Amino acid sequence: MSQIFSKVVGGKELKIEVGKFAEQASAAALVTYGESVVLATVCTADAREGMDFFPLTVDYEERLYAIGKIPGSFFRREARPPTNAILTSRVTDRSIRPLFPKGFRNEVQVIISAVSHDQENPLDILAIIGASVVLSLSEIPFSGPVAGCRIGYVDSEFIVNPTYDQINEGSLDLTISSTNEAVVMVEAGASELPEDIMLDALEKGRQVNSEIIEFIEEIKNTCGKEKIEFIPAAEIEGLEGDIKELVGDRVKAIFDEGAAKGERNEVLDDMQDELKEKLAEKYESSDINEGFEKILKKTMRNKILDDGKRPDGRGVDEIRPLSIEVGILPRTHGTGLFQRGQTQVLSVATLAGLSMVQNLDNLSPEETKRYMHHYNFMPYSTGEVRRIGTGRREIGHGALAERALEPVIPSEEDFPYAIRIVSEILSSNGSTSMGSV
Repeated sequence: MSQIFSKVVGGKELKIEVGKFAEQASAAALVTYGESVVLATVCTADAREGMDFFPLTVDYEERLYAIGKIPGSFFRREARPPTNAILTSRVTDRSIRPLFPKGFRNEVQVIISAVSHDQENPLDILAIIGASVVLSLSEIPFSGPVAGCRIGYVDSEFIVNPTYDQINEGSLDLTISSTNEAVVMVEAGASELPEDIMLDALEKGRQVNSEIIEFIEEIKNTCGKEKIEFIPAAEIEGLEGDIKELVGDRVKAIFDEGAAKGERNEVLDDMQDELKEKLAEKYESSDINEGFEKILKKTMRNKILDDGKRPDGRGVDEIRPLSIEVGILPRTHGTGLFQRGQTQVLSVATLAGLSMVQNLDNLSPEETKRYMHHYNFMPYSTGEVRRIGTGRREIGHGALAERALEPVIPSEEDFPYAIRIVSEILSSNGSTSMGSV
């Protein structure tokens, strides 16, 4: 039976309809704000044998019919998701992933489809809210609800869920997801705002989210399903002791040595293989991996808290050596090589006329992008062999660098050029995204 719930958030009606759409999904909800609408669904499947991680997938899909537009591709179908759709998938994933029980291994797929867009109210907030609603309504164990909102800052006033125009006019674009207990996810871009305004914006966001959470709880109490009982796997008797007996002293020794990341990982991999070989008759391989990981975390934590030393031997307040070189490549418009310890990033800048701006084929009212920052993370940067390709992580880190640098790039009137920066990650040992900035 269809039920509609509504609440005013930021001066506009937030409407959630359940029980009418996608009835074979575990849960589904139509979320409306203004004339922007998303359909959120969730489905689950039993855990596959040998699964040693939580297989959650979050997909945000844009349909160009949402703005009365036919795709510009050859086949006139939506092809791969545009960048902003991938970023919305990531921000939704980060908002819900920490709220599943530890050790839960069932497959969970959240799909959010943008089906109508007024080009005033951004859809990413609706995606977060929609995901929270369907997970709360479903039988899937979930420590929510979680809620998300956007906080803008225009003319010295905070704006809840600002429109695109207000975001462009303002000096802050902050997205915050939180439960009643804590902040789960924050993403923001700002024009060098003071710290106290940022803190006030976070507090404002938490207050708004608390109201939305209360609203979702009301929906859940009215038409939510009974949750699956999930009992976390008990500590396997004797496993931790057996691992410590075989490799405990050697694990501590490798952290005491302050070895480089590659050398340390090679030794630890050998230890893990040894454990699997010697303990194969007593324990499952996945349990051995999990137990070994737990020993590593405890050893590393104790090393930092008790001795004040990090795994590479540095003190907790000691930074890695920094170096910067420029003008490395002769035929490029600009190059910079940044190195921090074993993290090494080569960034290359290219300028072109405004005819080379990126044309955007998505639901956003923004039609072109003048500044593009692309991030490439090659397998050799971590000494691995794997396929080459641009994944969600690469797109997310490129967008992060764009957001960080955009406020200090000259305006189009002062600097009428398209700008592309490519950051090639040559070696990775911590925070390559910041190295790209």
